[in-house]
Parts: sequence; structure tokens; C-alpha cells
Amino acid sequence: MLTIIIFILILGLLVFVHEFGHFVTAKKFGMKVYEFGLGMPPRAIGVYRDPVTKKWVWVWGAKNKQTTNNEQRTTNLTNTVGGGETDEETQFPGTLYSLNWLPLGGFCKIKGENGEQENESDSFGWQKAWKKIIVLSAGVSMNFLLAAVLLGLGFMIGLPADLSFGVDKSAIVVVESQIMVQQVEKNSPAAQAGIQYGDKIISIDGVPLKGSSQLIEYVKTNSNKEMAVMVERQGKDTTILMKPEMLKGTVGYARFGLALADAGIIRYPWYISLYKGLVAAFFGLINIFIAFYYLIKNLILGQGLLFDVSGPVGIAVLVGQSARLGLNYLINITAMISLSLAAVNILPIPALDGGRILFILIEKIFRRKVPMKYEQLAHTIGFVLLMILIVIVTGRDILGLIK
Repeated sequence: MLTIIIFILILGLLVFVHEFGHFVTAKKFGMKVYEFGLGMPPRAIGVYRDPVTKKWVWVWGAKNKQTTNNEQRTTNLTNTVGGGETDEETQFPGTLYSLNWLPLGGFCKIKGENGEQENESDSFGWQKAWKKIIVLSAGVSMNFLLAAVLLGLGFMIGLPADLSFGVDKSAIVVVESQIMVQQVEKNSPAAQAGIQYGDKIISIDGVPLKGSSQLIEYVKTNSNKEMAVMVERQGKDTTILMKPEMLKGTVGYARFGLALADAGIIRYPWYISLYKGLVAAFFGLINIFIAFYYLIKNLILGQGLLFDVSGPVGIAVLVGQSARLGLNYLINITAMISLSLAAVNILPIPALDGGRILFILIEKIFRRKVPMKYEQLAHTIGFVLLMILIVIVTGRDILGLIK
């Protein structure tokens, strides 16, 4: 239960920050924002500032303002994220700031965000291309900045880091290097033996280990026998028996099926920690793009996945595991998820921010607007395919938990 609560809070923060980026830039460029909401509809409560009286007006429940024929219209999830234009009659004189019942992120509904009302100056569709691109990319930028701030603050108290290649001279080592399990390959000897993310490997066959390279070398030279591996999990030592095997896609020698890191915890003086957080966020984003490149390349070449792709359930499990390891691990994984959200959204895939930017660039380059019906069709297809992918990955994550 605690894992679910933490996951919802983290997801809410990441999506809210993303939408806040769209909101701020849209308002800055004079676009009308119908509603900026925390959580998803139905609405619980809202407030807006009346432009005439300058007073704040409270709105209770999901009903919109009274229309001319006294019909009450309801704000729900479908008409918020369904892609259609908002009926002006049902809107409020000013931007409605709402709190909604479903605790999943947030939303920002901008006038003309799907290309409608492009002849009105306060519409998204009326704006110049560079303004549209800034508004669309602002969410990604906010996710990057959030990750940088989280890492910067984390570096003040100490964050996990791979110390395999030495320690930055500016860093202060809080916890010395330990062999930490970063990933367990499915159906591998390690997975079958119950090795988990976050386990610390202490020794093998009674031989104390000082680094992951020592463990790898020992497995290479003794791969024909079963080995006793001592791991530390939540402060308790456990000895696990494993025999290396030749894994699919590997050559040379038998393996346990583990991704390891010589992880320690480091911190920086407060006056450089935010800078270090920015640098770490930049290189983290680059590494995510590199991972996407190899993911797409291997799928195209039919070589399968070199690493697992997790859906919401898998990410929730990872968040729970990180939370059990401590606050510094939770901060680190939250920053990485924020960077991943930024990287995914900027990809030129219809229905995502990057896909919308792509259509704007096509219009700018060819000096001809893509007909709205075709752009909307592309975004709809892209959205459906993304939902199917999420369902498939989530189903696989659930099956993995059951097994």
C-alpha cells in the first residue's frame, strides 16, 4: 500500500510539473488557458479570478458555469483529454485552477491546442511557430529541470553513484563502494535464485569481494560449478547458491545474469551540488537517448530487447524497491523517471509533444499546413498505439510479479 501511495505521489509530481511548463509558457505568450488542474477529472473544487470584479470565485464540484439555456455541463475525463475543443459557453471568465478527484498528475487545457480557432489571437493555433514549439517543449524542459534540482538537492545529503572509475575530487564519500545489483536478467540463474535489485554482494565461495571486476573474473574461471554467493538485503546476510549458464545473446563464458555497479554514496559541498545535479541530469538524459537508440535499433534488426522495458507496474515496483533502500535512492530514481518522461515526450511520435513539434516543423519547412484531419488522425493512431504498448508492457510486468 505504501508503495502505491509513493508511486502515485511521484507520478503526480512529474506530470504536474510537466503540465505546469505548458501552462506558464502559454500564459506568457498571451494564450487563453481554460483550466489548469491538479489530478484528473471529475473536478472536486476550483477557483478562478473574475476579470471584471477582480475577485476570486470558488467552483464546487464538476459542474461548469450556468449556460444561457440553464443547462449544466459537466467536466469529465473524456472532454478534458479527449482531444476536442472546449465549448466556450461552458467555460469561466478566467483560468480555472482546479483540484480533481483522480490523483494522477494534472492537465493544462489551452484554447485552440488542437489547431482550432486559429484566427483568434489568444489561441494556440494563431501563434507563430517558434512560440508553439516553446510551449510544447516547456513540459520536457520542466521535467529536465526537476531532475536537475532533485539530483542537486540529493547531492547535498548524498546520492548513490558508480565508483568503478574513481571518485570526483570534489566529492565526499559517505558510504564506501559496494557491489550493488542494478538489474537481473529474466530467466537467468540469478533470477531463478531470487537475486533482487538493490542486493549487495558481499562474497563468493567465502572469498570477500572488493569490486564487481573481481566477481566477474571469479565467475569466468569457475563457471563449471555451483557457487555460494553471500548477499546483503535490508541489513540481513543470506547465502544463495547459483551456477552460471550461457545466456541468450552472450558469448565467451557462462554468467549469472546480473548487471552490477560498484556503488557508493557521495555528496558535494552545498555551493556546487546544484551544478553537479545539472551535469548529472544532462548526462543522464544523454544515456537515456543512447538506450532508446539501441532499443529501437535492435527491434528493427529483430535482435530483441537487450534490457527490460517497464510499464507503470514495473516502475511502481522499482519505486518501492528504491524507497526501501532509503531516501537517497528514492530521490535518484525519481530524477531518472523524470528524465525518462522528458526523453519519451520529445521523441517525434504522434500524440506526444515531440510529434506535435514535428508537424509544426513540417509546416514551416514546406510552407504548407498539414490538414487538421490528417494531423489529428496521426495523433489518434499514435495515442492508440502507445496505449496498446502500455497495456502489453503492464501485462508482462504483472505476469512477472505473479511468477
